Amino acid sequence: MPTFAAIDIGSNSCRLKIAKVINHQLRTLAEDREVTRLGASVFESGLVSPEAMALTIRTLKRFQRAIQSHGVDQIRVAATAALRDARNGAAFQAWVKAETGWTLEIISGLEEARLIHRGVIGTEPGAGGRVLMIDLGGGSCEVTLSEHKRILDTVSLPLGAVRLTEQFLSSDPAPADGLARMRQMISRELRQAKRRIKPEEVGLVLATSGTAAALAAACAEAAKQPFVPAAVKVSAKISGKIAPKKPKKRAARLESAASLDLAPATAVRRLANRLAKMTLAEREAVPGIGPRRAEIIVAGSMVYAELLETFELHGFRYSQQGLRDGILAQMLAEQDQRASEHRAFENERWQSVLFTANRYGVEMKQAEAVRDHVVQLFHDLRPLHELPAEYESWLSAAAVLRDTGKFINHQGHHRHTQYIISSSEIYGYTQLQRTVVSAIARYQGKSRPQPGDRALRNIPLEEHRNVHRAVVLLRLAVALNQDRASDVLCVKVRIQPKRVYLELQPGRSGAELELWSLRREDNYFREVFGRELFPTIE
Repeated sequence: MPTFAAIDIGSNSCRLKIAKVINHQLRTLAEDREVTRLGASVFESGLVSPEAMALTIRTLKRFQRAIQSHGVDQIRVAATAALRDARNGAAFQAWVKAETGWTLEIISGLEEARLIHRGVIGTEPGAGGRVLMIDLGGGSCEVTLSEHKRILDTVSLPLGAVRLTEQFLSSDPAPADGLARMRQMISRELRQAKRRIKPEEVGLVLATSGTAAALAAACAEAAKQPFVPAAVKVSAKISGKIAPKKPKKRAARLESAASLDLAPATAVRRLANRLAKMTLAEREAVPGIGPRRAEIIVAGSMVYAELLETFELHGFRYSQQGLRDGILAQMLAEQDQRASEHRAFENERWQSVLFTANRYGVEMKQAEAVRDHVVQLFHDLRPLHELPAEYESWLSAAAVLRDTGKFINHQGHHRHTQYIISSSEIYGYTQLQRTVVSAIARYQGKSRPQPGDRALRNIPLEEHRNVHRAVVLLRLAVALNQDRASDVLCVKVRIQPKRVYLELQPGRSGAELELWSLRREDNYFREVFGRELFPTIE
């Protein structure tokens, strides 16, 4: 069974989680975490400091030793707000690649929210109804509204705890003017977010990451409530009573346990007001906060207090799950079709493709016909093209999105299509995957892929051969759908050592136009596959 590793490089800390697939489910093997403050200088100067880079590289090398010791088969490394904002983010990506061999992916705020949702929603009890999810990191705050385990809407706000601390809280204790300006900014951002996120009838509020853990722990300590280990938390019913466990060390409790009861909004507000008046040493002494979290807890607690009040919520429940769990869930879904995550992931990804197509006015009847043909050709010509399995999904997306560029201009619309796909927020596709899809859709006119083309520039050289072959398959599918007035053609594929036959069964209006279009692809087909293409009408 494969073993996966997910690394989350956040603005405040780096986290590693290693999990093995057993019976189509993930079982955690190891976890690690290090506070690196990668975003501390970014939100002030726009640059990641050399010291933060070096500390993060050392942390990643430690993670690498753990990954090697567990024989990990697949690794995904994702970075969030700090590197989204940093002007020298590309330089840090290159450094990570040179030191570890890993490709560091900088994900958008919306993709971050989607992955966190995927990681949390499958494990938390009571998360199947209408749920509001909050992830407050060092650089941003993602707020997601979910219903029946599907995202209704999500927003990413520049309200990270490290960002706000660097911007407004320059002294200790927090200056009164800085607190006032920070609260104004938080209130403004949350009012705008509330116009999109409708929190009415929310049955559960889940909060993730270290700030939520610290606030939940501090509120529980203040109320003298027991902590409940995460293993008990997942299996328990929300309404059931759980016998208190033996006390654990306070530092361990922060990450490993939290109460099933809400951290009430009133308690969070009282705690935020208390923390704002304290010095760093006094905050470090607050039960549940801890020395490293104390540096940024004033800003983090203020965001939570304002958010709960603005959205008129009673409180939140802390969840241990986070971005790394979502990354692992997606890796499982992509690799194991029998996993429970697979169907949900594929549906979510396809719905995002359809949303993008509708947004740009794609004629779906024609697009679906092209998609059906390209999927058929992918399967019937598999012994010839030898493309990896994931190209079926990428070809389907390219088939549906290939005309999005017409929204901008019919003239040269294939170039516009490439830009739209590569730049759009299509859930479930990494930046590299979107780039591959955009390149496949780009070459559906007169042009063909050439070395040095802009569309291929960010695709690894070893992947160019696969892109060429996928382009040909989609061009054949487009050629099979030339006459919009006719019904869908049926095609039979026969592969011979020197020839490939496409036998067309004509529709009500014939198939002459499609036959002519297919014959125009003969030279390109021969160039890519080394065989003659023989389309015929039965």
